Amino acid sequence: MASIFTFDHDPPRVNSPWQASQDSGKRPHAERSVTTGAIPDSEQLSVSDVERLEAEPQDGPIEYKLHLLLRPRRTYSKMSTTLTVSGSQQSRQVRGAVGRPRQTTLPLAASNQTRQNRLHHLTTQLLWRLQQSSPNHSTARRDLVVPKLPEDIADLAALEKPGKLLPGLEESNGALYEIGVADDGTFVGLTKDEMDESMTTLKVMAASLGCRVEVQRMKAVGSCEWTPSTSQSTDEVQHADLWVAEALVMPVLNVQSNRDDQQANQLSSTPRRGASITEQLRVSLIGPTTSGKTTLLGTLSNGTLDNGRGSSRINLLRHRHEVASGRTSSIAQELIGYEGQRIFNYNIDNINEWPDIHDRAENGRLVFLLDSAGHPRYQRTTLRALVGWAPHWTLLCIPANEDGPSTSGAHSLSGADGATGVGIASLDLALAHLDLCLKLAIPLAILVTKSELGQRASLKEKLNIVFTKVKAMGRTPKLLTSAARDEDGLAEVPNVDLQKIKDEVIDHIDKTSDPLSVVPIILTSAVKGMGIGLTHALLKSLPVPPIPTARDFVPLALNPEQPAALFHVDEVFEMSLSRAQTAATSGTSESAPVVTGYLRFGRLSIGDRVVLGPFPGDDEDTGALVPKDHPSPGYGLSIPHPSSAEFARLNSRHPLSASKIEGEWRQATIVNIRDLRLPVQTIEAGQAGSIQVVFDVSNGEVSDTTLDKPSVSTPRLRKGQVLAVPSQHMVDTGLSLQAASSLTASFKASDVKSLTVNSLIIAYVGMVRAAVRVLRVLRQKSDLDSRKTAREDDDDIFAMNDHIELERTKSEADLDEYQAEYHVLLEFLNSRDWIELGSQIVLVEGGPKDRSGLEGHVGKVIEIGE
Repeated sequence: MASIFTFDHDPPRVNSPWQASQDSGKRPHAERSVTTGAIPDSEQLSVSDVERLEAEPQDGPIEYKLHLLLRPRRTYSKMSTTLTVSGSQQSRQVRGAVGRPRQTTLPLAASNQTRQNRLHHLTTQLLWRLQQSSPNHSTARRDLVVPKLPEDIADLAALEKPGKLLPGLEESNGALYEIGVADDGTFVGLTKDEMDESMTTLKVMAASLGCRVEVQRMKAVGSCEWTPSTSQSTDEVQHADLWVAEALVMPVLNVQSNRDDQQANQLSSTPRRGASITEQLRVSLIGPTTSGKTTLLGTLSNGTLDNGRGSSRINLLRHRHEVASGRTSSIAQELIGYEGQRIFNYNIDNINEWPDIHDRAENGRLVFLLDSAGHPRYQRTTLRALVGWAPHWTLLCIPANEDGPSTSGAHSLSGADGATGVGIASLDLALAHLDLCLKLAIPLAILVTKSELGQRASLKEKLNIVFTKVKAMGRTPKLLTSAARDEDGLAEVPNVDLQKIKDEVIDHIDKTSDPLSVVPIILTSAVKGMGIGLTHALLKSLPVPPIPTARDFVPLALNPEQPAALFHVDEVFEMSLSRAQTAATSGTSESAPVVTGYLRFGRLSIGDRVVLGPFPGDDEDTGALVPKDHPSPGYGLSIPHPSSAEFARLNSRHPLSASKIEGEWRQATIVNIRDLRLPVQTIEAGQAGSIQVVFDVSNGEVSDTTLDKPSVSTPRLRKGQVLAVPSQHMVDTGLSLQAASSLTASFKASDVKSLTVNSLIIAYVGMVRAAVRVLRVLRQKSDLDSRKTAREDDDDIFAMNDHIELERTKSEADLDEYQAEYHVLLEFLNSRDWIELGSQIVLVEGGPKDRSGLEGHVGKVIEIGE
């Protein structure tokens, strides 16, 4: 449960029982073609050799049905197949009919509601079988929409057209129906009219779920006799053959329909059916490595208290070394739902996975929490959680029980042996996190963890330091305490805590119209339960920012290359395609990449044509040197600085300027979307999730030497790339998305002048983490400089101060330096990246070992160079 990005790389397969029944001991099971669903010619079976099938499996995507009639079956006087039926209902009926007068055919059901109920039951059964061939057995989120049957059964053909695919079935590999077969695998058979009627029913069932039916094989298995109900003579006997059939039910991914819907709804802000409409709040947890972030998150998401030894965080750790060391090195995610005072987490019955939380909190709120690393060795993980994921709010965890305040004004971060990360004071590291959050201007709340272990005097000193820093940035700290009992906040949010948050936090934000105006501070304990209810009340009540748009940073007129939709890529996986996806995309590969991240703005749907990139040109090395997201080997707990292994590798390999590397964009089609693990048709702006794409294959990419397995060059995706839909303006004018080789950033703080020209540093912009070279640091003229120049010009007119140098007072100089603006020109190395104009940028230059690695320069991108 530690990550939202978990996929089954070996999804269930749909294998025909006819293959296993022919000769299971001499040949392996042949698999149906993933492209057409048909049996390959080389694997065609002689249906005449199969006398019966194996018994119906209880689980899996295979269903045996004697028939799918919505009426009672006629009574037969003789069936050649019933001699082999063992204990079936049909067998007992026929044997009982022998030796007594033949009965007439039973009439149709008198009540139309009976037919409707049977259709609903059969459709539910089909849905369950389709889900059995889906990875992780994904559940459909919407209620079934079973069509209302007409009174005349002949009119069912009008209902055979597939409707919109039910959300949750996009990844299904289909289901096989063996019609005319008993549960034990015996061939019973249906007459031609009964088989046609059953197939019509199956098509109506499949169409209501957005699926189609393909008949795979039919076989005559016997004969039967019966007397028509209209016949007055017992000598008028009808004869017919009995047939069994195999039908494959496959989801229909209506790609063209989805594209048309996107164009029709391009300007509509109303989410289309199939998208999650539940309000989502994205929150990052940061803090020192011993602050108890993961333990607190485990208590919030599992609804159970910790035992004091980290029991509540075990399920959240993603790697074995994290369990062994107790240090989080990656970003783990959890989901909590709220509706009213109810808390929907894993402590609630029937909640086993995230789609269950989606369903229970559909009319409430979803809080997506990202747990980051705290140790300086993994500072890049912290920066990804703060910069890359663009959280709506950040929770800074500060332990109450460890070390006192720093004795010096600067943070002392070096240990006894001088190695970064050994013996670091937790408060110093926490204050480094706090400084970065204040620089980034992120809405912030502070959780003081392990409160049951803290001493009053030490805690008071820590809070005084925190209060001073928060107030220095013009924000108002609010220390909150709960009047509810500690154990009351595990299952429901206490009403007194909700009222407390409203009075102290929400009303203050509403009054100032600024979420940065207040910083709530809560004392918590994952062992005693202190402050847990108040934390839940905070997460439930914090305001969610407006839906992001392409005009958030700069006006669209100043940035005509802005796409219609933009998805930031954080991680990349490989996942098998379902048969329906392979057939819909006409692809040559059985797998396709899955990119995870969040949708910056716009809307993406299954079937949309998108572009991904930028990629290096065909003649460039796709494995070019880029900063790796793992600690530098050989330097223990080192952090990136010019003498570390990472920068040493960059310098030793003579990195190329990105301007000498072409940037290309590859076209692809979206075949699958998950919104926080929930299978959906559409993902909306601001939502986080995962998207599976199939790249377009050009004729030049298919090898002529191998016909049966074409060689296709698959682009190598990486973190920091984007998935986008070009805007209509770009399509009309022929513009393509930019692939930046350099940028200019503006910084308000004067400490950025310490950057050395031609030095290598790390830049964080959105999901991009790139090595850059500093080309220029230029100080812009301030208002005081302008006034001074004007005053000197006026004096020169009268020639009175030719040799008099005007000196400003120290206060003027300090004010001038405070208001100074610096423009820094940066050059990307080895690869181009897509950078959004006006986005926030953080520069980390490293340096001496008494730094936390979080002392970055925060600025704004004002110009992009290609």
